[in-house]
Amino acid sequence: MLYTLILFTFMNMFQSPNVIFKFESGSSTKGWQIVDDRVMGGRSQGNFSVNSESFGVFEGYVTTENNGGFSSLRYNFDGIKTAGFEFIVLKIKGDGKSYQFRLKSSDNQRQSYIYTFSTTGLEQDIIIPLKDFYPSFRGRILDIPNFDADQIEQIAFLIGNKTKELFSLKIKSISLK
Repeated sequence: MLYTLILFTFMNMFQSPNVIFKFESGSSTKGWQIVDDRVMGGRSQGNFSVNSESFGVFEGYVTTENNGGFSSLRYNFDGIKTAGFEFIVLKIKGDGKSYQFRLKSSDNQRQSYIYTFSTTGLEQDIIIPLKDFYPSFRGRILDIPNFDADQIEQIAFLIGNKTKELFSLKIKSISLK
Protein backbone atom coordinates (compact mmCIF):
# COMPACT_ATOMS: atom_id res chain seq x y z
CA MET A 1 0.00 0.00 0.00
CA LEU A 2 2.78 2.45 0.91
CA TYR A 3 4.64 1.52 -2.30
CA THR A 4 1.51 2.33 -4.36
CA LEU A 5 1.11 5.71 -2.64
CA ILE A 6 4.78 6.59 -3.21
CA LEU A 7 4.60 5.51 -6.86
CA PHE A 8 1.37 7.50 -7.40
CA THR A 9 2.94 10.62 -5.81
CA PHE A 10 6.13 10.17 -7.86
CA MET A 11 4.19 9.84 -11.13
CA ASN A 12 1.99 12.88 -10.38
CA MET A 13 5.10 15.01 -9.86
CA PHE A 14 5.81 14.65 -13.57
CA GLN A 15 2.22 15.15 -14.70
CA SER A 16 1.37 18.23 -12.67
CA PRO A 17 2.20 21.67 -14.06
CA ASN A 18 5.17 23.68 -12.85
CA VAL A 19 3.60 26.80 -11.39
CA ILE A 20 5.36 30.02 -12.35
CA PHE A 21 2.96 32.14 -10.30
CA LYS A 22 -0.38 31.53 -8.60
CA PHE A 23 -2.48 34.17 -6.89
CA GLU A 24 -3.97 33.05 -3.58
CA SER A 25 -5.44 34.67 -0.51
CA GLY A 26 -2.83 37.06 0.83
CA SER A 27 -0.84 37.18 -2.43
CA SER A 28 1.22 40.30 -2.98
CA THR A 29 2.03 42.27 -6.12
CA LYS A 30 5.69 42.38 -5.06
CA GLY A 31 7.95 41.68 -8.02
CA TRP A 32 5.31 42.62 -10.60
CA GLN A 33 6.03 45.78 -12.58
CA ILE A 34 3.83 47.96 -14.80
CA VAL A 35 5.53 49.34 -17.93
CA ASP A 36 3.36 51.65 -20.01
CA ASP A 37 3.95 53.67 -23.17
CA ARG A 38 4.77 56.57 -20.80
CA VAL A 39 8.42 55.41 -21.07
CA MET A 40 8.31 56.89 -24.60
CA GLY A 41 5.97 59.83 -24.04
CA GLY A 42 2.58 58.05 -24.28
CA ARG A 43 -0.33 58.49 -21.89
CA SER A 44 -1.62 54.96 -21.24
CA GLN A 45 -1.76 53.74 -17.66
CA GLY A 46 -2.01 50.29 -16.13
CA ASN A 47 -2.45 49.26 -12.52
CA PHE A 48 -2.01 45.96 -10.74
CA SER A 49 -3.62 44.66 -7.56
CA VAL A 50 -4.95 41.47 -6.00
CA ASN A 51 -8.72 41.36 -5.52
CA SER A 52 -10.84 39.66 -2.85
CA GLU A 53 -11.31 36.62 -5.14
CA SER A 54 -7.51 36.10 -5.20
CA PHE A 55 -7.04 37.16 -8.82
CA GLY A 56 -4.19 39.41 -9.86
CA VAL A 57 -6.00 42.26 -11.65
CA PHE A 58 -4.17 44.08 -14.47
CA GLU A 59 -6.39 47.02 -15.46
CA GLY A 60 -6.30 50.54 -16.76
CA TYR A 61 -6.59 52.34 -20.05
CA VAL A 62 -4.68 52.49 -23.30
CA THR A 63 -4.63 55.56 -25.50
CA THR A 64 -2.83 56.28 -28.75
CA GLU A 65 -2.31 59.94 -27.75
CA ASN A 66 1.29 61.15 -28.01
CA ASN A 67 2.24 58.09 -30.12
CA GLY A 68 1.30 55.77 -27.25
CA GLY A 69 -0.75 52.63 -27.34
CA PHE A 70 0.29 49.94 -24.82
CA SER A 71 0.34 48.91 -21.21
CA SER A 72 2.22 45.89 -19.87
CA LEU A 73 2.68 43.92 -16.69
CA ARG A 74 6.01 42.13 -16.14
CA TYR A 75 7.34 39.63 -13.66
CA ASN A 76 11.03 38.68 -13.36
CA PHE A 77 12.09 35.60 -11.41
CA ASP A 78 14.91 33.10 -11.02
CA GLY A 79 15.00 30.92 -14.11
CA ILE A 80 12.51 28.07 -14.37
CA LYS A 81 13.66 25.18 -16.56
CA THR A 82 11.42 24.37 -19.54
CA ALA A 83 12.81 20.87 -20.23
CA GLY A 84 9.99 18.32 -20.22
CA PHE A 85 7.28 20.97 -20.65
CA GLU A 86 5.45 21.83 -23.87
CA PHE A 87 2.84 24.40 -22.86
CA ILE A 88 2.17 27.55 -20.89
CA VAL A 89 -1.24 27.46 -19.20
CA LEU A 90 -2.86 30.78 -18.28
CA LYS A 91 -5.84 30.62 -15.94
CA ILE A 92 -7.47 33.99 -16.54
CA LYS A 93 -10.71 35.94 -16.75
CA GLY A 94 -10.63 38.64 -19.41
CA ASP A 95 -12.83 41.40 -20.71
CA GLY A 96 -13.34 40.23 -24.30
CA LYS A 97 -10.19 41.96 -25.57
CA SER A 98 -6.97 40.57 -27.08
CA TYR A 99 -3.72 40.47 -25.09
CA GLN A 100 -0.18 39.30 -25.64
CA PHE A 101 1.59 36.91 -23.31
CA ARG A 102 5.37 37.31 -23.52
CA LEU A 103 8.38 35.26 -22.45
CA LYS A 104 12.08 35.95 -22.09
CA SER A 105 14.67 33.29 -21.38
CA SER A 106 16.82 35.83 -19.52
CA ASP A 107 16.04 39.13 -17.84
CA ASN A 108 18.46 41.06 -20.09
CA GLN A 109 17.37 39.49 -23.39
CA ARG A 110 16.37 42.18 -25.90
CA GLN A 111 13.68 40.30 -27.81
CA SER A 112 10.46 38.96 -26.35
CA TYR A 113 8.70 35.82 -27.46
CA ILE A 114 5.03 36.60 -28.02
CA TYR A 115 1.71 34.80 -28.24
CA THR A 116 -1.54 36.75 -28.77
CA PHE A 117 -4.75 35.43 -27.21
CA SER A 118 -8.35 36.59 -27.02
CA THR A 119 -10.48 36.65 -23.91
CA THR A 120 -14.20 35.90 -23.67
CA GLY A 121 -15.28 37.67 -20.49
CA LEU A 122 -15.48 34.28 -18.73
CA GLU A 123 -12.85 32.30 -16.82
CA GLN A 124 -10.60 30.50 -19.31
CA ASP A 125 -7.62 28.20 -19.49
CA ILE A 126 -5.45 29.48 -22.33
CA ILE A 127 -3.09 26.66 -23.36
CA ILE A 128 -0.15 27.87 -25.46
CA PRO A 129 2.49 25.61 -27.04
CA LEU A 130 5.95 26.98 -26.16
CA LYS A 131 7.01 26.44 -29.79
CA ASP A 132 4.30 28.91 -30.94
CA PHE A 133 5.89 31.95 -29.25
CA TYR A 134 7.44 34.09 -31.99
CA PRO A 135 10.37 36.52 -31.51
CA SER A 136 9.78 40.26 -31.64
CA PHE A 137 11.64 43.43 -30.72
CA ARG A 138 9.88 46.82 -30.49
CA GLY A 139 6.94 45.60 -32.55
CA ARG A 140 8.99 43.98 -35.31
CA ILE A 141 8.99 40.22 -35.87
CA LEU A 142 12.56 38.92 -35.97
CA ASP A 143 13.97 36.39 -38.41
CA ILE A 144 15.17 33.97 -35.75
CA PRO A 145 13.63 30.70 -34.48
CA ASN A 146 10.55 30.65 -32.27
CA PHE A 147 11.05 30.12 -28.53
CA ASP A 148 13.31 27.13 -27.88
CA ALA A 149 15.21 28.15 -24.75
CA ASP A 150 15.82 25.86 -21.79
CA GLN A 151 14.49 28.32 -19.22
CA ILE A 152 12.22 31.32 -18.64
CA GLU A 153 13.19 34.32 -16.47
CA GLN A 154 10.51 36.84 -17.39
CA ILE A 155 6.81 36.72 -18.22
CA ALA A 156 4.61 39.62 -19.27
CA PHE A 157 1.10 40.51 -20.31
CA LEU A 158 0.65 43.37 -22.79
CA ILE A 159 -2.36 45.10 -24.28
CA GLY A 160 -1.81 47.23 -27.37
CA ASN A 161 -4.70 46.91 -29.80
CA LYS A 162 -4.04 50.24 -31.58
CA THR A 163 -7.18 51.79 -30.12
CA LYS A 164 -8.27 53.84 -27.12
CA GLU A 165 -9.79 51.43 -24.58
CA LEU A 166 -10.27 50.50 -20.95
CA PHE A 167 -9.03 47.02 -20.04
CA SER A 168 -9.20 44.50 -17.20
CA LEU A 169 -7.46 41.12 -17.16
CA LYS A 170 -7.81 38.92 -14.07
CA ILE A 171 -5.01 36.38 -13.62
CA LYS A 172 -5.32 33.29 -11.41
CA SER A 173 -2.14 31.40 -12.37
CA ILE A 174 0.60 30.87 -14.95
CA SER A 175 2.05 27.36 -15.25
CA LEU A 176 4.22 25.14 -17.41
CA LYS A 177 2.70 21.85 -18.45
